[in-house]
Amino acid sequence: MDGLTLSAPPVLLAADEVAQRVDRLADQIAPRTTDETVAVALLTGGLWFAADLTRALAARGRHLMFDALWLASYGDARNSSGRCEVRAGLQRPVAGRQVLLIDDVFDSGLSLSEAGRFAREAGAGEVLAAVFARKPWPQPRAAEPDFVGWEAPARYLVGYGMDSAGAWRGLPYVGVMD
Repeated sequence: MDGLTLSAPPVLLAADEVAQRVDRLADQIAPRTTDETVAVALLTGGLWFAADLTRALAARGRHLMFDALWLASYGDARNSSGRCEVRAGLQRPVAGRQVLLIDDVFDSGLSLSEAGRFAREAGAGEVLAAVFARKPWPQPRAAEPDFVGWEAPARYLVGYGMDSAGAWRGLPYVGVMD
């Protein structure tokens, strides 16, 4: 960045609104899970939401096991490549267990669909999915999440795990880059 300071993207969803939506999701998810449920964060973007959601579930008496699945379909591009690469698989056995997939944003549905297939092939007894933001999409998607924190607009989102070429993920709010 050659020493230039970039100004932060404009706020679309403030940090306190993000926290409220995570809390509401935890209220919905807690009764559907047990302490035997394996929460699977989809890396990299889902990590922020997964951390907040699993803490919110713990506050409701749900102490899920935790794992991560590293998938890549975007790289540093703004559009999906149309294929999903598994960079690191599950480390925890999920055979016969309920799996809760946790991701930051649901747009094409490719990552969530691939993660669900991966979990089922690993023997998961049930696969649920929670996404923080669901964006509109012009075509039907192969998979739909069970839990959605926010119906987002069709804009280029950054912050709260969402990025632009790896930057802006750490913002505590959701901003826009378009």
